[in-house]
Amino acid sequence: MTSMPRSRAVPRSSWPVKSGRTIIALMLREMSTTYGRSALGYLWAILEPVGGIMLMTFIFSLAFRAPPMGDSFPLFYASGMLPYLMYMEMSGKIAGAIRFSKPLLFYPGVTFMDALIARFLLTALTQLAVFVIVLTSIIVWFDLTAILNYSAIATGLGMALMLGLGVGTLNCYLFAMSPMWERSWGILNRPLFIISCIFFLFDTVPQPFRDYLWFNPLIHAIGAVRQGIYATYSGDYVSILYVFGISFTCLVLGLIFLRHSYRDIVNM
Repeated sequence: MTSMPRSRAVPRSSWPVKSGRTIIALMLREMSTTYGRSALGYLWAILEPVGGIMLMTFIFSLAFRAPPMGDSFPLFYASGMLPYLMYMEMSGKIAGAIRFSKPLLFYPGVTFMDALIARFLLTALTQLAVFVIVLTSIIVWFDLTAILNYSAIATGLGMALMLGLGVGTLNCYLFAMSPMWERSWGILNRPLFIISCIFFLFDTVPQPFRDYLWFNPLIHAIGAVRQGIYATYSGDYVSILYVFGISFTCLVLGLIFLRHSYRDIVNM
């Protein structure tokens, strides 16, 4: 098996420029392979959450006269599903960053950090665009009156993105070291859709289950987004420090492990 060549020392003055070019090239490669060379690939990124929101709207509108908050089923479910999908997409993309860019990591000018940054930037930009398009379309299409708190929305989306980055970076190492963990993680993640307050409010969960549910960091990201969409929603349980604490802990651990082992991962 081909061994990974040793990286040559890069002058510090030229490193940001070369790394920036590498990241842009990796982003362009990702765009062409993941979304294709036409707008249809990006259209699917929008249709996926729209389809989920429409399905939940149809099902729950048959059983309930009004959503848990407000009077619009699509807006309520969008406020929960979009941050959830943002986290899932980010964590999955980052976890597979080295595997996706493995052939390019044999080149001295490409590092695992370039692969992670490129995937983070492209995924974040794509998901933020999807959020804006879907939320705006719902408000305009259903002629809703919404007083948006952009600061709270940005905080919630930032929590979802950073949580995805942290968990994805740690899993980038763990998946390579243990294929069994990758399969186990997929199984463990399945209940998240149900226990992340996408189609119900955290405040309505009875005790003691509410206290246990609080430790799910996605609860806080979704709660912050709903604070920004619904002016009357307090969301007192939301803890920014808790979510970013978990995110940065996972990120730092993942980067430390990858720094010491990514050459071995690439040569596997």
